[in-house]
Amino acid sequence: MKDLIQSLIYIQQHLIVPKDQFNSFGKYNYRSLESILAAIKPLLRSQNCGIRFEDEVIELGGRTFLKTTLYFFNDKGETITTSAIAEHTATKTGMDAAQITGAASSYARKYAMNAMFAIDDTKDVDSDSYHREQTKPLPEEPAKKAPTRR
Repeated sequence: MKDLIQSLIYIQQHLIVPKDQFNSFGKYNYRSLESILAAIKPLLRSQNCGIRFEDEVIELGGRTFLKTTLYFFNDKGETITTSAIAEHTATKTGMDAAQITGAASSYARKYAMNAMFAIDDTKDVDSDSYHREQTKPLPEEPAKKAPTRR
């Protein structure tokens, strides 16, 4: 496990993912899951590590969410996991069911990557998106458990 933790520390210290995308509606910069994956692949290769995602649909407080579990592993079979969730709404203007699921999956995967690899994703406190996030009611979550180490 020490080798995997050392690899994780190395990647956390060396991973740089600029906010290279722009949301013209909200007028803010952001990083996409694709940008994160492109930046991390060389670091994973250098550490003989890999990642994989597993998605599942869950219900919390009468609302539906897509939960992503990120598995970070090395060539010795050691694994560390973390999870993130994104609300999976039944409808969204201009999107079909597959697009809604894909958007929820991408969002949850992005935030699982942020958590595992210590990617800073703080928002400017003056932005509308920050204000909406701070005032949005959250469903009750089940008790959180520590990341699983294998």
